[in-house]
Order: sequence, then C-alpha cells, then structure tokens
Amino acid sequence: MYDMTIRLQADSEKCLYEQIYEHIRHEIREGKLLAGERLPSTRSLAEYLQVARSTVDYAYDQLQSEGYIEARACRGYFVCPIEGLLRLGERQQPRESVPEKESRAERGAEIPTQEAPFYDFAPHGIDMSGFPFSVWKRINRNILNDGNSELFARGEPQGDYDLRLTVSRYLHSSRGVNCTPEQIIVGAGNDYLLMLLEKILGRHVEIAMENPTYKRTWRIFQSFAYRVVTVPMDENGMVVDELEKTDARVAYVMPSHQFPTGTVMPIGRRTELLKWADGAEERYLIEDDYDSEFRYRGKPIPSLQSSDEHGKVIYIGTFSKAIAPAIRVSYMVLPRKLLEIYRRDCYFYSCTVSRIDQGVLNEFIRDGYFERHLNKMRKIYRAKHDLLLRSLEPFAGRFSFSGEHGGLHLVLTAKGNETEEELIARARKKGVKVYGISDSCVEAVEGNATVLLGFGSLSEQGITEGVRKLEEAWL
Repeated sequence: MYDMTIRLQADSEKCLYEQIYEHIRHEIREGKLLAGERLPSTRSLAEYLQVARSTVDYAYDQLQSEGYIEARACRGYFVCPIEGLLRLGERQQPRESVPEKESRAERGAEIPTQEAPFYDFAPHGIDMSGFPFSVWKRINRNILNDGNSELFARGEPQGDYDLRLTVSRYLHSSRGVNCTPEQIIVGAGNDYLLMLLEKILGRHVEIAMENPTYKRTWRIFQSFAYRVVTVPMDENGMVVDELEKTDARVAYVMPSHQFPTGTVMPIGRRTELLKWADGAEERYLIEDDYDSEFRYRGKPIPSLQSSDEHGKVIYIGTFSKAIAPAIRVSYMVLPRKLLEIYRRDCYFYSCTVSRIDQGVLNEFIRDGYFERHLNKMRKIYRAKHDLLLRSLEPFAGRFSFSGEHGGLHLVLTAKGNETEEELIARARKKGVKVYGISDSCVEAVEGNATVLLGFGSLSEQGITEGVRKLEEAWL
C-alpha cells in the first residue's frame, strides 16, 4: 500500500485523528479502498502526514472497532469486506430509470440477447491455442535471471541492434527484403511507425490508398496533415493509370495480400508501381506486409521491396498476426535516403518497445522457435481454411469466393440482388456475425453485396456450425 494523501486542516473543529478516521472511512465507503487492501502502517502514515504516531493509532482503533478495517498479526491493517453499507445519515437516492440494455452498454459489458452472435467470423481474429506459452515464459525467465543491467538502461532509438540484425536476416530469408540492421526501426505497433513516417516524409504530403483499404491506416493518415486520396482497384490491385492522375507523392499498398479483398498483386502491376515511384524524385511506396506468413496456394511471393533497385519502397511489417496481438512489435525498413532524414530529424525519439520484450523476441526468432511456431500455425490455419472452403461448397450457386490464396479470411460476393445489410442482418438472426466490405471502403464502391468470413479465431467445430447457420440464413 502506498502512503495516503489526507488533507489535514489545523483550524478545523475536528481533531487530527478524527480527520484521518473520516477520510479512510469515506474512501472505504466509496470503494476507493477495496476489501483486502493493505493500509499503510501507523508509523509510515504518521511520518508521511507529519503527525504523532498515537494520532494515527487512535484513528485506526476507531476504524477497527467499527469493522472497517482489521489487524492481521505481523502483517498490518487491511480493509474489511463490507457489502451493502449505506452512508449514515444519508437516504439512498433512487436510481434513474435507465433501460438495463443501455446501463450495461455504458459499463462496456456485452449485452446478451437472443440475437447476439455466437459464431464470430472476425477477419482480424487469430488462434492463440498454438502459442508456445512455456517457451515464451522460459525465455523471459532466462533473460531476467541473467542479471543483465543493460536491459534496464535506455536503448537505441531504432531498437536494439541484436533484434534488428535478427529481423533483417529473417526478412531476407523469408520475404527477400534487402536491408541492413541500420535501415530497420522497431516500434510498438504500426501507429508509432506511421507517426515517425510523417516526420520523415514531411507534412502536407498527398498519399494515395486503395479503395477499399485497411481503414485503420486511413484514419491514422487522416489524423496527420496528409492529404489522402483514394485510387480504384481492379483484379490486380491499385490501378496505376488512375494513380498517375493524382498529385500523390506516396502510395500505400498491400501487394502480398490486400485487405480486405485478398488480392495478390502480380509482378506486372508491381513493376508498374515501381516505375511510377521512379518517375519523380520524392515518390515512395509504402508496402504493408501485414500477414504474408500465411499462404495456402502456390509458392511464397517475394516482397515488393525485394524488386526495388532505387530505394523507393518503405517496408512495414508486424509480429502481431504471426505471434499474438499483445506482442506489440512492428518494424519499418527505410530506404537509405529516408534513413538520413530520420537520423537528422528524428534521432531523439526513443524506441517504444521495452528492451526486455525486444530481448525475448530476439531469442524467440534467433533460436528457431518462431519458425517452428509459424510452421505449426500454418498447418492449423490451412486446415481451417480448407474446412471453410469445403463447408461453403453449397453456397457456390449463390456466391463467388475470392481471397482464398492466403491470409485469415475469405471474401464472399453475392450473385443475386441481396444487399450487404440484408446478409449481415439475416446472419445475425441465426447467431452469426459477418463483416461487410463497406466497413473498409473510404468511398462507396459499386458492385454486389460482399462480406468477409474470418476463420483465424474460430475452432473447426465453430466454423462448421457457423457455416451451417449461414446456410439457414442465406440459402
């Protein structure tokens, strides 16, 4: 328990011990001191408040006699559990008539209703059942037991060199990324890296994004001084001819697995984008390679950055999808020209990832645990992916499927005249939650109703039962 801040008034009609007693009693009644919480010792509190120890003893004795606190031998004083206690001298005020649904919503509780979704096909969900908790805990324990005091000192702004070296080797072997550790910046999530990028690229830059796109990134760009324009897509990704019509200096793309459409950009379109970037001195491409580890059809596709010969691609990736959302470690590979600007203008920004977390992740990747974990998760996700495709076979007459080559979700497009809202509502009535592609659209896109079915966080039984419910809702 920390020392307790109590405003003692020397000119009050109440003596000091009464003021201490009433303050602690009020804190307990208001729930600011919880049952079982330890109070500061009488000696500690007396020294902190600059009063005689006997004054605090009197206050504690009174609280103990009234049942607010209890003394435990050799341990100190603790708050007693008090249920349903009413303030003396006060009448209980009647609560306003608030619907239970609204009241619970204000508290952030999930509102159970008969129509609440039981099967949630969330496109961003992942499966945590395969996470190697024992390995992660062992690495944590070993790092802390080593007694390396440097881990508790301020680290390098770009992230610890050992981790950046490990990440650079991993990116080169798995994604064909050509970089040195010096080009990598480690940060706690893409939000921080995009914030840094604003400082590097400058303010009032026009950025082009696909439509539909990853809406969170669009919102982040909108919060900056950027001017964000949308560029339409075709079956190969961002249409470069339309990009040329804009004044954009930077284009944000997801060539390996576009979200939400699942489009895999072919080499021809990648070449067009690189030529566009080469067309002006200050043009760049931001390649978001958010879930390239999971591919189920064909050979792995190298990154766009691997084909960049003139330093035009800013490569961004994360370990949140491959390991766990709570592992808030992302990385950005800067072209050398932008690296110089970063070192000149942003060198004073500290790394936002704990050095202990960096050390754990470094060992996890370097010692082969990450590769084994990825292989395990690929098998799990492939099994779920194939099960979902098989389960959706009865839908082939009413829907077309896309995005099935990789990632953790499929895209279903209705062949009939149903609207997206109708599909979502009918699914929800059956206890299933699906997600409309319009949630990812910055501007309205014409076309048939389209929904996303994520399978990452559902069990195989959940996928089977959820699709059966969708069959009842849609067919």
